[in-house]
Amino acid sequence: MHPCSDHSGEGPSVLDLPLPGQLKQQWLELATRRQFLGRAGKALAWAGLARLMSDNTALASSGGDPGLLLPHFAPKAKRAIYLFMAGAPSQFETWDYKPELAKRFDQDLPESVRGGQVLTGMTASQSRLAIAPSVFNFQRHGAAGHWVSELFPHIAKVSDELAVLKSLHTDAINHEPAILLINSGSMIPGKASIGSWISYGLGSMNEDLPTFVVLTSKLPLQSNIQALSSRLWSSGFLSPEHSGVALRSGGDPVIHLSNPKGVSRELRRTMIDGVNDLNRQLHDRIGDPETNARIAQYEMAFRMQVSVPELTDLSGEPESIWEMYGPKAKEPGTYAYNCLMARRLAERGVRFTQIFERGWDTHGDLPNRMRILCEDIDRPTAALIADLKQRGLLDDTLVVWGGEFGRTVYSQGGLTKGNYGRDHHPRCFSMWMAGGGVKPGAVYGETDEFSYNIVKEPMHIRDLNATILHLLGVDHERLSFKFQGLDQRLTGVEPAKVVREILA
Repeated sequence: MHPCSDHSGEGPSVLDLPLPGQLKQQWLELATRRQFLGRAGKALAWAGLARLMSDNTALASSGGDPGLLLPHFAPKAKRAIYLFMAGAPSQFETWDYKPELAKRFDQDLPESVRGGQVLTGMTASQSRLAIAPSVFNFQRHGAAGHWVSELFPHIAKVSDELAVLKSLHTDAINHEPAILLINSGSMIPGKASIGSWISYGLGSMNEDLPTFVVLTSKLPLQSNIQALSSRLWSSGFLSPEHSGVALRSGGDPVIHLSNPKGVSRELRRTMIDGVNDLNRQLHDRIGDPETNARIAQYEMAFRMQVSVPELTDLSGEPESIWEMYGPKAKEPGTYAYNCLMARRLAERGVRFTQIFERGWDTHGDLPNRMRILCEDIDRPTAALIADLKQRGLLDDTLVVWGGEFGRTVYSQGGLTKGNYGRDHHPRCFSMWMAGGGVKPGAVYGETDEFSYNIVKEPMHIRDLNATILHLLGVDHERLSFKFQGLDQRLTGVEPAKVVREILA
């Protein structure tokens, strides 16, 4: 008997439906007896569970998957804002203060410290690995006493809100795999991004806006720019409704958001209703869940025609806000503008907002480049934290800042007292987190005097992602999706832990 046949004697089988031959053949190829019985068993099991859970326990809005009862526990954060510095900011000039290096200027990095690490092709041929101390001063700030670089005078004022993580490490030494790894848990393209996992697991808090929004900032520098592609905010094997929606800085914030000339909103509604009706008929025939995702996307796009213009209309922001974020905030697409947009998205219940700022690949002319980059992000980043706090949003909004890996203590290329560059370094780097259940003023991890190796409390990026999920009420080991025979997870199959030392 064929696995798709209806052997109960009641009703037609899938083969009896009036499907085109090609679609019928695809169904025969995909729907094995095991898959059919598995789906049927799950449907019966969840029907029984729904009856037992008649106390209105909420099911997550997760692409129609009733298997996700989330959050797993009471969350500290309802939403997250991820400030991603693509290109890898140097920890020496930002958060890992190493004053003793000044005594070692232009000395060779001891081989005992390097430990035979394979170097990139950009420095492997250098005759020397000369130590380059940072040219920037650091001072302690706030009650927590964080060491903060002179490059961040505004962030210094809100530094008591930060938990500084000094012992991050990763597996990749080049940008593309490293950015993929920290954003999706894998160096291989095609996996779901962190924002998509959060959308899948927790669903939406505002049906009129996407659950996951991406903002790409204008370039403060015009060289050493890392390419960004949509696979960094892709839903991968998850339903496409969980992909990040990239808002543009020019024209329509979302492509084709506005109706064409001569098409009214009423006519658009009628057209969408007609298309959705055809898609529902197709779903009734085929049962492909992607069809329902397509319907949901059409409906979201229609609602966004009203919600997005209101979101991007900043005319009602008071002068005090423009003063906080700085003059660049009035220029669409800048990092400052995007930080203000992130606050507005947080206010409106968007689960996950990710801002990308490129240009941090400082292989040469590092002091000059770092001045430009840090000036671009310092004031708006501090404003975002202060603005969230004054609105009562910081307590349940997690803010994360960082890049894909760190930088070497030795100079790439020539070295002078005032100029140097730094190569890629995956063994240790710094990030910070704030709000959303993070312990204010905390410091986690420690590196050696060269910021080359971790000597205390190592934190893999898997641990970072596990901690982010935990703060949102999600157990990283229980949030999974069956794909290619494996229970896929953001943190992968290798060990990962929640860093509880930084939890409030």
